[in-house]
Amino acid sequence: MKAESFEPLPTADGSPTLLHPAFGEAYSSRYGAWMQANELYLKLTQTHLHPSPRVLEVGFGLGVNFRATLESCLQHGVYLEYLSYEAFPVSREVLNSVELPLSALAQKIWAGVLGDWPAEPHRPLCLEGAWGRLEVRFEDATQAFFPAEWATAIYFDPFSPKVNPEPWQPHVLKKLFLATSKGARLATYSVAGGFRRALAASGFVVRRVSGIGKKAWTVAERPEV
Repeated sequence: MKAESFEPLPTADGSPTLLHPAFGEAYSSRYGAWMQANELYLKLTQTHLHPSPRVLEVGFGLGVNFRATLESCLQHGVYLEYLSYEAFPVSREVLNSVELPLSALAQKIWAGVLGDWPAEPHRPLCLEGAWGRLEVRFEDATQAFFPAEWATAIYFDPFSPKVNPEPWQPHVLKKLFLATSKGARLATYSVAGGFRRALAASGFVVRRVSGIGKKAWTVAERPEV
C-alpha cells in the first residue's frame, strides 16, 4: 500500500502513528506511540534491565517497538537480539514517514533498516552490527516456527482480535510460551478475558496491570520452574 493510503494520527505524547486503511485501527495507542513502546513493551517485559535481551515480537508494524528497544540498549551498552514476525508489511516509504526521537546512532541504525527493507518482502530482513541483530520474518505467526526457549521477552502487538483474530488463537499462544526462556515476560495491550485465560492455559502466569489513562495492559510470565 502507498503511504498516502495510511492516515497519519498524532498521539498524546506528540509521537505519530498511522491508521491502517484495511483494518481501520491505529498501529499505536492514542495516549502515545512512543510511550506505549517504552512503558508497555520495553519496561513491562523488563527488557530495559536485561543484560542480553532477546526479543521475539509479533507485529513489527511501523518499527516503533524496535526503535524504542534499540535506543534503550544503546544507552545501556547491551547487545540486542530482536526477532520480529510481520504478516502485513508496509513499504519503506510508510516506515520512513514515522519519525521518532532517536539518538544519532539509533537513527543511523534505523536508516540501515530502511535501506535494506525489501521492496517485495518475501525474504527475511537481517541486519547486524556491534549494537546487535535484527531479523524481520514476513510470515503469519499462525504458521511460523519460533525458536525454542529463546526469548527473554515477547512483544505481542498484532492488530486487535476483532479485525485480526488469527494471532490471538490458543495454539499461537502455546507456541509463544514454548519460545520463551524461564522467567521471560510477554506484554500486550489487550486484557480480553478469553485471551488472558488462553495465556494461562498455555502455561503463563498472567497479570492485569494499570496502563496509561483508563487503559489496562496484560503481562504474562513464564515461571522460573
